[in-house]
Amino acid sequence: MHQFLSGIQQIGIGVRDAETAKHTYKHLFGMDVLIFDDEAKASLMTQYTGNQEYNRRAILTMNLQGGGGLELWQFLDRVPIVINEINLGDIGIYAAIIKSADIFASHKRLTTIADLKVSDIAVCNSGTHYFYVTDAHNNSFKIIPSTDWFQKDKHDLGGVIGAVIGVSNIEKSIEFYQTILGLDTVLYDFQMNENNHNFRKVGLHKSATGKGAFNKLLGNVTIELIQNLDQQAPKIYNNRYWGDCGFIHLCFDVIAMDDLKKHVQSRGLDFTVDSNNTFAMDNASGRFCYIEDPDGTLIELVETHRVPILKKMGWYLDLRKRNQEKPLPDWMIKMLALSKVK
Repeated sequence: MHQFLSGIQQIGIGVRDAETAKHTYKHLFGMDVLIFDDEAKASLMTQYTGNQEYNRRAILTMNLQGGGGLELWQFLDRVPIVINEINLGDIGIYAAIIKSADIFASHKRLTTIADLKVSDIAVCNSGTHYFYVTDAHNNSFKIIPSTDWFQKDKHDLGGVIGAVIGVSNIEKSIEFYQTILGLDTVLYDFQMNENNHNFRKVGLHKSATGKGAFNKLLGNVTIELIQNLDQQAPKIYNNRYWGDCGFIHLCFDVIAMDDLKKHVQSRGLDFTVDSNNTFAMDNASGRFCYIEDPDGTLIELVETHRVPILKKMGWYLDLRKRNQEKPLPDWMIKMLALSKVK
């Protein structure tokens, strides 16, 4: 299987107040490292924002125990649309998947926090424990146990390792996520009844390969596809813009974007957005592209070019000057922790 992707870099969340959200997710999920905080025009995304160019603020925070981060995305000149009800199986990103070092400790801690809805701990047909937590803005997160860590500190949770994605034709979606994104292992495949509806759930997995600058940090990837078998489920982003409240995209870290693009085109698909050259986000930069899954759910792809190691000292790492498959040394990744969410 091809190895163009090195892990999940982040999941995007449209929010009304990015400044407040970054502190909320630091508190809830240990997202305490600030990678960038940038204000600019979203000029390349107009096909998803009503053919209008909007100003936005984007903040990327991470948990350096391992896993991807959260990109908090806020319109600066438009009031975002809020959706009040999202049901399991609705088309699009239903939940982010976050890993836990101790799922029972995580459940106990999160149940004590006001404004959260926390489900009971359940057991998947694969035998894995999990639970859902939904924040005050109706964003849901599936918490699952993991033994895959870059480092361990005091927080019981790590970063984002995947997403629960509602689909309309699960066989088409399996093919896309396997052949385009390389999630080549099927963890589980079963039918279930929940809330008086029948669903099919398929868990796809990609183990960390050891290739890519941040692969050891980002780790394994798990995508759960779910289809409502009883009815055609609505699209979560019907009549809304990319950037409105909720999960707006799932972003993968890419090792070789040109090679991935050729692979995508060989399958009869193409990127819908391609920055082509380096695109700056605060002190970080890279090439970013988007591709749609069979239902139009947006998958962002980022080939990182420059990353701030120590912004106060003007120390940046240019990844274009090194072998893209070679992992960064652990000490260098740990230096990212010097830039904290404040």
